[in-house]
Amino acid sequence: MRSIQRTLLWWLALGLLAGIAAATALIYGQARQEANALFDYQMRQVALALPSQFSGPAMPSLSPPLPPGTDNLFRSDEDVVIHIWDGTGRSLYLSHSRPSLPPRAELGFSNVRTDDGEFRIYSVQLGPAVVQIAQPMSARREVAARMALRTVAPLLLLLPLLGWMVWLAVGRGLRPVREIARQVGKRDANALSPLAVAQMPAEIAPLTEALNLLLARLSDAIDTQRAFIADAAHALRTPLTALQLQAQLVERADSEPARREAVRNLRDGLERLTHLVTQLLTLARHEPGAAVAGQQPVALHELAATVVGEMTQAALDRNIDLGVDATEGADGETAGPTVHGDPDALRILLTNLIDNALRYVPAGGKVDVRVQRADAGRVALIVADNGPGIPPEQRARVLDRFYRLPDAPSGGSGLGLAIVDEIAQVHRATLTLEDNEPGLRVTVVFPQAGTGAASGVPSR
Repeated sequence: MRSIQRTLLWWLALGLLAGIAAATALIYGQARQEANALFDYQMRQVALALPSQFSGPAMPSLSPPLPPGTDNLFRSDEDVVIHIWDGTGRSLYLSHSRPSLPPRAELGFSNVRTDDGEFRIYSVQLGPAVVQIAQPMSARREVAARMALRTVAPLLLLLPLLGWMVWLAVGRGLRPVREIARQVGKRDANALSPLAVAQMPAEIAPLTEALNLLLARLSDAIDTQRAFIADAAHALRTPLTALQLQAQLVERADSEPARREAVRNLRDGLERLTHLVTQLLTLARHEPGAAVAGQQPVALHELAATVVGEMTQAALDRNIDLGVDATEGADGETAGPTVHGDPDALRILLTNLIDNALRYVPAGGKVDVRVQRADAGRVALIVADNGPGIPPEQRARVLDRFYRLPDAPSGGSGLGLAIVDEIAQVHRATLTLEDNEPGLRVTVVFPQAGTGAASGVPSR
């Protein structure tokens, strides 16, 4: 695994080396400038210290002594070459036969490349004579390198100490990360209390807060699962006990009519238990915090028409008028608002709302399903009936799991509206229960996802 400490140490070490290399280059460049200025000044002083009159033939094999005070200006005799001509171009003095300097002197400073390397030349006219002084550039570079090395050497000697200090600083800076890892490592699956954030560095505090939020969500999810398991155990205990009793009645039946009646009761009990288990599984799947299935644009009006078509027979069996109200657009055509959600979950939501209405509405009643645009570009799904309704003081309670009204018809489990509420929360929708004068109107308002045209929606 990649180590943050090792990565920081490598990058800091490379940064230090790069900084020292850059400082060396800058110091070397500055030292060369200073050496050039110093040596140029010395060459000028040597030229000015020479006598202004020379006579006699050129004597290249002899090296007359330089004027007093000029022989110690350079490291050795080979560092400088002096050549003097008279006014006619006759060589009067040549300190060294090599290198071969240009036969014509360019007054002032110039750089010349010869077979012996690059030379810095200073030429000046002293009376009728011309003095040419040359010095190899390698001597200047050598002096500049020694100056730079003397400056950088202390930094190189301090590099191990700097590395040790960086290693201590990085280790101390990463200590809070190790402390968080130690706290998390000591915990078991039931220890979901927040981590200590006292005296946390500003860089580590967001990580600690994010872990605390994750622990809080895990704690809520575990509490929800425990509550669900407790509720499911409580809800399943009664129908399972009833099934056992009904099975015993089937065994004890002493006549064919009594046996058929007991078998019918057993079948009804199995259907109620199957319905309860299905609702429990649906509730577990759509509770807040559960994994959300892939969402996509859903045309609510088409979905409503499909669900109503599937439940039409159940409404006819109860002699209830069930239908979909068409939503008219501004141009008079049927419009189909869409929402972003899980089509299967939205189908369960609408099925539970319609099934709940069909259970409470008496024979001859009416249930209307309507999709319309709400304020702020949102979309409202409405299921209205003319049944007995729900008292205002009970409307918050009916959203709780396994809660049923005192006068509720038999066969329900108290989970229908709880499932609707949780699916609405997953889709960031709001659920409201209102009077329909008479009856109940349930409204689910979704955020707008887009607009599409509904195709072939039946109206009543």
